[in-house]
Amino acid sequence: MAYVHRIEVQYKTDPRLKVRTDRIRSLGFPIDELHVIDIYTISTNSHDFSPEELREIGTQLINPVVQTCTVDTATIAHFDTAIEVGFLPGVTDNVGTTARQTIEDYTKRKFGPGEAVYSSQLFFVKGRLSPAAIENLAATLANPLINRVHIKSRAEYGTTGMDRVVPVVSLHELPTAEPVDLDVDDQELIRIGKEGIIDAETGQRRGPLALDLVQLHAIRDYFQAQGRKPTDVEIESLAQTWSEHCKHTIFASPMDDDMPRGLYKTCIQAATNTIRAQKGDKDICLSVFSDNSGAIIFDDHYLVTHKVETHNSPSALDPFGGALTGIVGVNRDTIGFGLGAKPCINIYGFCVGDPESNPVLYRGKNRSNPILSPRRILDGVVSGVGVGGNCSGIPTPQGFVWFDDRYVGKPLVFAGTVGIMPRTDGTRKLYEKQARPGDLIVMIGGRVGKDGIHGATFSSEALDPKSPVTAVQIGDPITQKKLSDVIVKEARDRGLYTSITDNGAGGISCSVAEMAKECNGCHVLLDKVPLKYPGMAPWEIWISESQERMTLAVPPEKLDEFMDLLASRDVEATVIGTFTNTGRCIVEYHGSVVMDIELSFLHDGVPVKQLKTEPTVPVPSDPMPPCPEQLDLILKEMLARKNICSKEFISIQYDHTVQGGHVLGPVQGPGRVQGMATLMKVVPGSKKGVGLSQGIFPSYSEIDSYRMAIACIDTAIRGLIALGIPLDAIAILDNFCWCSSDDPKRLAQLKAAARGCYDGATGFETPFISGKDSMFNDFRGYDGESNPVLVSVPPTLLISSIGIHPDVTKAVSLDAKIEGDLVYLIGENRDELGGSEYAAHLNISGGIVPAIDIPAMKARYHRLTHAILHDLVASAFPVTHGGLAVALAKVAIGGKLGMDVTLSGDLRSDVLLFSETLGRFIVTVDPDKKRSFELAMGSDATLIGRVTGKNLQITGPSLRISVPVSELESAYKKPFGGY
Repeated sequence: MAYVHRIEVQYKTDPRLKVRTDRIRSLGFPIDELHVIDIYTISTNSHDFSPEELREIGTQLINPVVQTCTVDTATIAHFDTAIEVGFLPGVTDNVGTTARQTIEDYTKRKFGPGEAVYSSQLFFVKGRLSPAAIENLAATLANPLINRVHIKSRAEYGTTGMDRVVPVVSLHELPTAEPVDLDVDDQELIRIGKEGIIDAETGQRRGPLALDLVQLHAIRDYFQAQGRKPTDVEIESLAQTWSEHCKHTIFASPMDDDMPRGLYKTCIQAATNTIRAQKGDKDICLSVFSDNSGAIIFDDHYLVTHKVETHNSPSALDPFGGALTGIVGVNRDTIGFGLGAKPCINIYGFCVGDPESNPVLYRGKNRSNPILSPRRILDGVVSGVGVGGNCSGIPTPQGFVWFDDRYVGKPLVFAGTVGIMPRTDGTRKLYEKQARPGDLIVMIGGRVGKDGIHGATFSSEALDPKSPVTAVQIGDPITQKKLSDVIVKEARDRGLYTSITDNGAGGISCSVAEMAKECNGCHVLLDKVPLKYPGMAPWEIWISESQERMTLAVPPEKLDEFMDLLASRDVEATVIGTFTNTGRCIVEYHGSVVMDIELSFLHDGVPVKQLKTEPTVPVPSDPMPPCPEQLDLILKEMLARKNICSKEFISIQYDHTVQGGHVLGPVQGPGRVQGMATLMKVVPGSKKGVGLSQGIFPSYSEIDSYRMAIACIDTAIRGLIALGIPLDAIAILDNFCWCSSDDPKRLAQLKAAARGCYDGATGFETPFISGKDSMFNDFRGYDGESNPVLVSVPPTLLISSIGIHPDVTKAVSLDAKIEGDLVYLIGENRDELGGSEYAAHLNISGGIVPAIDIPAMKARYHRLTHAILHDLVASAFPVTHGGLAVALAKVAIGGKLGMDVTLSGDLRSDVLLFSETLGRFIVTVDPDKKRSFELAMGSDATLIGRVTGKNLQITGPSLRISVPVSELESAYKKPFGGY
């Protein structure tokens, strides 16, 4: 018998009411007020709570100073419509889980199987809206992929309120492995690859395997040689292991005749190998490309790790869940590095459409399955990363946002984490791991459900309200925080395991099989894997990407101590098999072998592709319009461009001071200007710190992807140079997010960008330590008239940089400090407007993408670092998007001080102001240090003015601008001031 109770929590005076109401009004809904009630639905089977117990439970779920609650009684209020939003069955409910744990702690009674607490939110809408408007409002408050929605009018609500809903999972699959017949014609093989295996019970395809015909032929031939048909577990496992996401086949495959070893080995790996060989004893790398993150030396005792992942497709479906899963997933990459690093810094990056636009695009014909609006996506991904970092106690200081309407169908969501760990424990190098034959396979953390099977699907119609959602995953940072702490603070240093990795893409099918390479075999008992709900088929258990899980190799003699430790920290741990040296991956389910594949075929059997490129058609250059007369107005318009303006509305949502390492944060100076780089202390008591920055120029890609790549590297490096980080203490990471990578012209752009990465990295001697690629970021759907539409993202490369600052007390921020300080331009101005923000402002295409003399820049950056570390610089800021005038304005806004600047040269005035020539900085200097600074910088530094007054004044040939800094600040902060 099921006992169901409902507790409704409301504020006595809701502090969120005005902000919530204003936000919904800003989206076009003419409401008077939007109140929200937090709902907890308690479902038990074996024991019912008494009324008194329920009242006491209610008091545990509220803050009695500001909140009240009702138990099994509807909240009575004045409203016109009630909209309740909860989760669909099987979707992770973090709030409900926390409420259940609170109740268990208070009542001293554990919930049993099938018992749970479910959270939902009840919105009371004041204001008479049409039925269509109510439906649109509900669609704004909920995501049909993960949420259930129930709407009642005031009359329907009455005195009984909303219905009691228990979103339990109901499965009817036969939990067995099935043989798959691959002895079929090529057309059927192609269909299996694109649409999946036919389910024996439902007769429907299970979803895409992303296997092409050549790969399916190789699989068929392998099992024919074995004399048997493959099981569905084996096919699904091979699909995961051979996927582009896991094997990076485009970067690994031979390309044309001049790259027989592929882009990765020829450009990325070769660059790092070359740099490390050149540096010899001065090599800062400890682990590159072979583990979940890359690692460099921090000092004699510690190393730092860094990894940046993408989570694009899930974020297009559920922005909050996609971004949250992205950030907690890359946290696990850190925990899974070596024998476990502590996550100490998060970073983010969002490439999205203009949030003020509302494109009419659909995934299905006849206006079915509309895409989410750019505003909805931006709000969701910002919130997802914030919840992941804030709830995990990890500071999130560094990030960026880039707007382009070509991201409306497929946003790009970057999530990164820096970790810290000792280099040794006295007996072992902690950045090395090795599972051994006989070690037990132990899965720890969350349980396995259907979330994440086959990744994201774009078909909401395929979701049955009674079935668990497989399209998206929602991370649980609280569960992961407990897991992280017990690993990196206790189990690692007690030597309780020999290897560890996260259960990311492909779930245990990939984590266990990857670890099995360390010892050459594994034997898994799949029925031992703990599940969220009964009835899952073995192939689902094997490939599910349910979150907060890690796999460890635990020696048998350490098992009891390990299991006792995790139990004492409330982290579930289960032995699911044994590592072997048989050379095979063997999986059993209830005594039957459902998978038996040689590791050599599983990991290296994927057929090699030969990729070909074709030259791209050059982008024609539009003529420049006449130079505007009101350049002061143009400067304010440039500052208000979304790719240049303040993103403080994001920064203030993210805790960047937790863990106590904050040195230079995301917004700097009394004027609070977004920095290009941030600086954090990660080892208490050390003067050293970790600096982070990035470079991204999607607008350059279509014109010249080679120069785009070098611009990204230069900009990522310059952000750290401006802090005072030496060039030889900097490493970089690459994230390629390309489109239509089966198009030879797109591959040509990719090849050029990879060559740019090689030349840029080796030129600056900054090694790549980690990377990730995402190759098919295209949206294929329909417009409002059911016409087919293809929207591809611009070819996008993110270069992230990490550097070790030798003394954080010497670091400088971007803002002008004192009236009377001198203003210097480091570098020269050239006519390079191709792909610039000013070109976008003028709506012109083509032009010259900035180029760079890397040897000259290396010498320049060494000189500037020397000057900063010798206290000769008061502030430094790289000139990047928007050019020189924008950089000057940001330095002035940051310090809330004016500047009087004189520029020289024969460039046209607007080109002089807004060209994006690389290698430049704006630096302010104490007049008493003028001679020393100029001697240090030589011809790289040009004195252009002085910090003075309340206006930014820029004078030059045919040029005079004078704008109050207060007006520049208003323009800079206006676009997202209401968010």
